[in-house]
Amino acid sequence: MQIARVCGTVVSTQKLDKMRGLKLLVLQLVDAEGELLPDYEVAADLVGAGVGEWVLFSRGSAARVEPGREGCPIDALTVGIIDTVSLENRQVYNKKDRY
Repeated sequence: MQIARVCGTVVSTQKLDKMRGLKLLVLQLVDAEGELLPDYEVAADLVGAGVGEWVLFSRGSAARVEPGREGCPIDALTVGIIDTVSLENRQVYNKKDRY
């Protein structure tokens, strides 16, 4: 899993049937210091994340673990919305401080 910040959405009206109903998010990766990296990822969202929130996401076969999506060409999936991140007794991120 990796940590990223939701920075936008992707709308695709033409897609495979197995992908219908999936919300697609643009994620910007976050480093260990909580700084945004210049790397982006598009991920399917099943947890209801919104712009500005930090999320956990999985890539590859781990992104296709939801029943009924085994054959879906999803390469990245948000699997959790982050409340806090702490490293070495230092808080890097706290969701309530952002809102």
